[in-house]
Formats: sequence, structure tokens, C-alpha cells
Amino acid sequence: MPNRLSEFCNTLVHAPWFHRGVMAAILLAGVLAGIETDPSMIAAHGPLLGALDRVVLGIFIVEAVLKIAAQGRQPWRYFQDGWNVFDFLVLVLCLLPMNSAFAMVLRLGRALRLLRLVSALPKLQLLVGALIKSFSSMGYVGLLLGLMLYMYAITGVHLFGAHAKEHFGSLSAAFLTLFQTITLDDWRNLYSSASAASPVAAAVYFISFILLGTMIMLNLFIGIIMNSMSEMHQELAESTITPPGTPADLDHELAELSRRIQQLRSSLTTTPSDTPCTKPTPQPATRSHHDSASSEAANWPA
Repeated sequence: MPNRLSEFCNTLVHAPWFHRGVMAAILLAGVLAGIETDPSMIAAHGPLLGALDRVVLGIFIVEAVLKIAAQGRQPWRYFQDGWNVFDFLVLVLCLLPMNSAFAMVLRLGRALRLLRLVSALPKLQLLVGALIKSFSSMGYVGLLLGLMLYMYAITGVHLFGAHAKEHFGSLSAAFLTLFQTITLDDWRNLYSSASAASPVAAAVYFISFILLGTMIMLNLFIGIIMNSMSEMHQELAESTITPPGTPADLDHELAELSRRIQQLRSSLTTTPSDTPCTKPTPQPATRSHHDSASSEAANWPA
């Protein structure tokens, strides 16, 4: 009975219509979270919004129960998937009482319900997985970018601090100016204020910083993310290929071997009525070596 229940729940969870229904509930939760930010909409349609929110929450609860029941006698396997853990935490946040100290956390949980689209769409999972996978490499690029910002900030204070105190008067102001420059937000105004001290030095300073910071560093970040996405694609392709020697293949081979053994036994085993009665064929008597030698000696001429 438990096996039948787990198989039924597993079939139900992986059904296409069930997946589409969960996605529709996630989208509805996102729309409700946006509508609830408008006080006039809450005042006009508060009971309806509350009822829809409870329906969405009920769908999420049923989904979690079915996924846990699909694991059979090992329900803890549900929590071995990181996306299931994320969905369960969002569900727990949504179940907190609204009129309590956790009201702000509950509102945050309602907003996070839209992120469940990531767990519902495999392509989004691939993208998020690639971003997470690239964090380690991005750390080194970020460290290099930080060192470059630090060196350019010190150089900017020494070169332009006396004439452009608003932008390069201190190290913190220089950091803010360089961050604005690396985003290309009104960098011409920053260049104009710094060029009053030394136009040539300002031109070399800003052009080199924009080329290094904006072009090279940005391309490094993009390259790391693309490399991580290719690795995720390769891992996904390797995981979808069923390797030889899996339990399913072994069971199939054992069943095939058992079937062949049964066929061999049935072909070798015959009933007595099927075997025709034959009399033994008399074999000619063989002469002994001594008799043959005697007869050959008698045939020799005297």
C-alpha cells in the first residue's frame, strides 16, 4: 500500500498538468504580492485578495505534501534537493501568523514566492546554478578590480585632489568618483572637473581607467559566467545519460538471462511419451587381436 501511494504521488507530481498548475499558482502569488502594495486595492478588494492568497498557499502545501509522499519510506530524500529546501522555507515563511512580530518576514515570504519560478523552470535553474558556480572565480576578478580601484583612487587624490576636492578631495570621495566612472554615469562632468589641474593627466587617467575597469573587467565577468554555463550544460548532459551498469540495466539483464535459461530448460526437458521407443541395434561382434593374428598366420603359404 505505501508503495502504491508513493508511485501514485510520484506520477501525479511529474504530470505536465500538475507542473503547469503550480506555475500558474506561482504567477498568481507574484501578482497578488504586487497588488497588496496598493492600499486602495486592499481597501476595495481585501477579502478577495485574502481568499486568493489562501488558495495559493493551499496549492503550495498540497504540492509539498505530495512531493514528500512520493519519496515513500524515505521522506527525508525530499530535502536532499536544494530547490525543495528553498520551496519549503518559503512555505514556512508564508505560514507564519500575519498579526505578529513576523509580519514583515511574512510579507517578504510572499514576495519570495515568485522566486519559485526558478525551481519550476529547469532553464532558470541552469542559469542560477551557473551564477552560483561562478562565484568562486568572480571573487578573484573582484579582488583584482578592488586593487585597481584602490590604486586609481590614491593616484586621483594626488593628481586632482587640490583642484577637484568634491570628487578627489579624499580617498572615499575618489572611490565614489571611480565607481561612478566605471558605470559611465556622467563621466564627462568628472573628467571636466579633473582636467582643470592637468588635461593630459586627466585624459590618460580616465581613458585608461575606463578601458581597464569597464571593458576588460566586464568582459572577464561575462567570460566567467559563460564558462560556468557551459560547465553546467556539460554536467546536465552527463547526468541525463544513463551510464552502463545501473540497477535498471542490471535488472533487465538478469530478467533476460532468466528467460533464456527457462527456454533452454524447456528445450532440453522432454516427456517419455514424446520420445519414440527404439530397439537397441545389435552391434557386430568385434574380433580380438589374437584371433585376427591367428587367421592371418593360417593364410600364409607353407
